[in-house]
Amino acid sequence: FRRMENKKEKTFQFVVMGGGIAGVTSLLVQCVCHVSRTLEEFDVEEQPSSVLEEKFPNLTIIHSAVKSLHTKSHCVETADGRVFGYKKLCICSGARPKLLTQDNPYVLGIRDTDSAQEFQKRLSKAKRIVIVGNGGIALELVYEVEGCEVIWAVKDKAIGNTFFDAGAAQFLIPSLEADKPQAAAPCKRPRYTTEEAAPGAYGHGPTDSGSALGPDWHEGIALRGAEQVSRRVSVEYQCEVEKIFTSEVLHKSPQQTLRTECGDWPVYVRLTNAKTFGCDFVVSATGVVPNTEPFLQGNTFVVADDGGLQVDDHMMTSEPDVYAAGDVCTACWEQSPLWQQMRLWTQARQMGWYAGRCMAAHSLSEPVELDFCFELFSHITKFFNYKVVLLGKFNGQGLGPDHELLVRCTKGQEYVKVVLSGGRMVGAVLIGETDLEETFENLILNQMDLTPYGEELLNPDIDIEDYFD
Repeated sequence: FRRMENKKEKTFQFVVMGGGIAGVTSLLVQCVCHVSRTLEEFDVEEQPSSVLEEKFPNLTIIHSAVKSLHTKSHCVETADGRVFGYKKLCICSGARPKLLTQDNPYVLGIRDTDSAQEFQKRLSKAKRIVIVGNGGIALELVYEVEGCEVIWAVKDKAIGNTFFDAGAAQFLIPSLEADKPQAAAPCKRPRYTTEEAAPGAYGHGPTDSGSALGPDWHEGIALRGAEQVSRRVSVEYQCEVEKIFTSEVLHKSPQQTLRTECGDWPVYVRLTNAKTFGCDFVVSATGVVPNTEPFLQGNTFVVADDGGLQVDDHMMTSEPDVYAAGDVCTACWEQSPLWQQMRLWTQARQMGWYAGRCMAAHSLSEPVELDFCFELFSHITKFFNYKVVLLGKFNGQGLGPDHELLVRCTKGQEYVKVVLSGGRMVGAVLIGETDLEETFENLILNQMDLTPYGEELLNPDIDIEDYFD
C-alpha cells in the first residue's frame, strides 16, 4: 500500500469509474421531459470528452481502463500504470453480456455501440439468425430486423416475460406480422470513444463492453439482412439452447437426415425442444452480469446473490468511501413496497444522480434522504412501436395470490392492465397512447381505496383522468 501511496500522481475529491449513463448522468443526458412525478423521457447525445471538460473546468477525464482498485490506500491504478488517489469513489462499471458460450465467433452479444455495429455488419450478409433471450434487447431486435429470417428462442410461455404478462404478449404478437411503419428521422446515436485498453485490464477483451445501449439504439441504423423479405419471425417457446455446433461437426455426423433437414449453414443451434436450426450466426440476448471482477481482488466488497456490489440507501458499498451506481450494484436497503430494482437505463440514471448527491453531502457532513424516485418503480420505453409504461408492481411481483387484475384491451391500439391489492392500485402496464400514466401514478402513490369502483375503473366510456383529477 505504501508503494501505491508513493506512486499517486494526483488525489481527487471525487473519482467516478465508468462512462455509462450512471457514471456521467448529469453531463450526458439532454432534453429530459418529465411525463409525470416519477416518469421521465430523455434524449441522449454523445459528444467528445473535451466538450465536457470545457463545460466543467473542475472535471478531468482520464482515457484509460482500470487495472486495479486499492480501497485501503484509497487509490486506483490504470492500465497504463498511473495511480490516482480519491477521497470519494463511485463505481459505475455497468454489466457485461451473459453469453451463451465464450469465444465462439458465431455467437454475438449485443451490449454497447461497438457490438451493435458488428451486429449490423454481420446482419447485412445474413439470411437467417437465431435470437436467444426474452428481455429488452431481444424484443427490440425481433421487431426491427428486416430482410432476414429470425428464429426466436424464449424460455418462457410468452414473449417479453421480463416486462409483460401473457395477455400483453398476445396484444403485441400481431405487430411481428404487420408491416413496420415508416421510420422516423435518424436520431443522434450516443458514443464516447477512448483509446484501446491495455491487455488484461478492465474494459479489454471480447466479453467486456462499453456503455450500455440506450432505449433508441436501433434508430438511425439499418438492421437489414441479405433477403428481400420484409420480416419473418418464428417463435420457439419454452426452450433453451442445448448445443451450438458448426457445419464441420454436422457434416461428420452420421445423422444424414439431420443434415438434409437443416440445410447448409455456418452454424447450427439445437434447442431443448429437440429442434435444430441452421443459421448465419446466433445472437445471445440472455441478460447481463454485473461487471464487478476488476474491483474485487484485494478488497472486501460484499457481493449480492445476483453478483452486484451491495449498496445501502446512500449508494455506499461495504468499503469506506466507495459508492456504486447502475448495473454494477444491487440495492440492499429496505425498499418501498412499490419499487424493485431492474437493470435499466432509467434506474442507472437515477442511481447515478442520487449517488452524486450522497457523495457531495457526505463530503460536507450534510444529511441526505433517500430520493423519491425509489418510492415507486416507473419505466417508460417503446416496444414493437408502442409506447410502454410500467408502474409499481406491474407484474404482481412479490404479491402472491392476494391480488387481482383489471384489463382493458383494444386490438392494435392499447392494452391497459391494473394490479390491485386490498382494493388499492399497486401496479400498472400501459401499452399504446393511453394518457393514463399520470393518473395511475397518483392512484398508486396515494393508495386510495378503489373498491367502490370495481371494473368501472377501466370503463372506456368514463374519462378516468378527469374523474380522479
